Amino acid sequence: MAIRDWPQAERPREKLLSRGAGALSDAELLAIFLRTGVAGKSAVDLARELIGAFGGLRPLLDADLKRFSAAHGLGAAKYAQLQAVLELARRHLAETLQRGEGLNDPMAAERYLRARLRDLDHEVFAALFLDAQHRVLAFEVLASGTLDGAAVYPREVVKAAIRHRAAALIFAHNHPSGSVEPSAADRALTERLRQALATIDVRVLDHLVIGEGPPASFAARGWL
Repeated sequence: MAIRDWPQAERPREKLLSRGAGALSDAELLAIFLRTGVAGKSAVDLARELIGAFGGLRPLLDADLKRFSAAHGLGAAKYAQLQAVLELARRHLAETLQRGEGLNDPMAAERYLRARLRDLDHEVFAALFLDAQHRVLAFEVLASGTLDGAAVYPREVVKAAIRHRAAALIFAHNHPSGSVEPSAADRALTERLRQALATIDVRVLDHLVIGEGPPASFAARGWL
């Protein structure tokens, strides 16, 4: 049955408009993006099939052009549209953090840092630089490495804090393996950075380890 023949309250687009995007399933959200199905399948049917074939919504969204375009009902045009949507989401998160208001919601920083770092295939160490009112001054990648780690030098981090005139920082780095459990090396590095930044009166508010699932927070564990 075509979606236009469904009860109006159950059609994905109308459902979103009346109840909000959070009320929709992954397949329904994807169906709105796809707009149309293929012969014998509605957009929702096609969306369910694609999510199953890719092993979930995230693998579908993370697929490269070749694999994405090879799927039935997709192609280069849809891939370009999807990449544009994902980049819009990242930029929206960035602007949300940079509106000049204090960073009173820790989840806002977490969402942004996850969007920036979660899907990278190499380790990256980055920081959000904040002013005295915890307003975001800048996001900067401080080091990039291989799957085994990234070289981070306290002196360079201190120089970056001075350059941005920061009063506080939130560090974040990703674990490409997916594990969010901080290593002993992660803890030792964070302590070295905290001590180095203390010499210029810059506070480290948190260090987030990004991987699969919710990030690990050093602050939440009482390590800062």
